[in-house]
Amino acid sequence: MLFLLVVSIPLLADSIVNQHHLDALQRRYGDAAYQRGLDLQMILFAIADLSEREKLERVNNYFNQFEYVSDVENWQQRDYWATPEEFMGRMRGDCEDYVIAKYFALREVGVAESKLFLTYVQATELNVAHMVLTYFESPESIPLVLDNYNPHLLSASERADLVPVYSFNARSFFLTDSSAGLGTKVPTSKVKNSKWTQLLETLRDGGK
Repeated sequence: MLFLLVVSIPLLADSIVNQHHLDALQRRYGDAAYQRGLDLQMILFAIADLSEREKLERVNNYFNQFEYVSDVENWQQRDYWATPEEFMGRMRGDCEDYVIAKYFALREVGVAESKLFLTYVQATELNVAHMVLTYFESPESIPLVLDNYNPHLLSASERADLVPVYSFNARSFFLTDSSAGLGTKVPTSKVKNSKWTQLLETLRDGGK
């Protein structure tokens, strides 16, 4: 949805699985969650020098093991955007939670922010609004899609079941071109994405 006004918030440079987060996972969610944090830490270390395609595949595969549940079931809220720590802790979430965790994990292993976008789509086969993570080799390229519905890393041209609506990250907002490229850039002063802004604020302030 398009509204007015957005707050620009710097991305964290910190790890999503540093010792602070590992301790928080154990304290809030127990030993199994702590182990998941260690597992992710090891995966991110192992893939740091791989190609970007391999990084995308490994991160996509890791988080797609998590269980899909609605926000109402998971958080007793209609629309809740979990931090990576919360998603790791419960090992379940909805589409936004998969996308957010993948986005920050890939940023951590060196994939440029300018290539990664949270993208709202219409999933035509299920007739629902949905979110995926898209990776653009260049602003004009057809992106690769990281999705929890379909676990395979595919080009957007191979995902006829998804109709893109808009894409954003911490710096940019685009009305997405369904044929190729990012589409029409919208000044961030003209849009408001309160859930994303709130999430970035939480992460910036060292929250869960």
